[in-house]
Amino acid sequence: MAHRHSHGGGCSCEAGPSDEAERGLEYGLFQRIDHNKLQCLNESREGSGRSVFRAWNERNDRSRFVESDDDEELLFNIPYKNIPHMSFDDVGREADQTFNLNIDVAGNLEYPTKISRFSNVSHLSIHISKNFGAENTKIYYIGLRGEWSEAHRHEVTICNYEAAANPSDHQMSKLTPQTHFIS
Repeated sequence: MAHRHSHGGGCSCEAGPSDEAERGLEYGLFQRIDHNKLQCLNESREGSGRSVFRAWNERNDRSRFVESDDDEELLFNIPYKNIPHMSFDDVGREADQTFNLNIDVAGNLEYPTKISRFSNVSHLSIHISKNFGAENTKIYYIGLRGEWSEAHRHEVTICNYEAAANPSDHQMSKLTPQTHFIS
């Protein structure tokens, strides 16, 4: 059984090895990200934002991280296919979901999402607007949990429909009148 918490604090219970393996499988969506097109705005070192999306068992690796440059804001554009990216000009609009984050050094806290808002996602933007009082924001790990399903691309279909029959298009050589009665 997976190790989950509904409380906002840290973990005081012990997860067994089988729980850890199962939980790691749940956080496998990082494999489906198009890392070449992943974009992190306001990162101090170019390309470092890509490094925080990795396997669950690598979440405590402190050698890979992203740090904000000019202020505490970071904006991740995570493509699953080529969709336009969000910019800092767009962060004023209403988010699909917001979270009040807690300090989580071990990377064990989970933030439940509204499933109806995140089904059939092909692009995800994560805006970190502030931190816990530091001048810059530093993130070591972001885990994306969910199920992957292959996108089905439907090609354009061109159809011609006949709204009303044109009698001259439907010439009949012989007309046999028939009468049907229903009683």
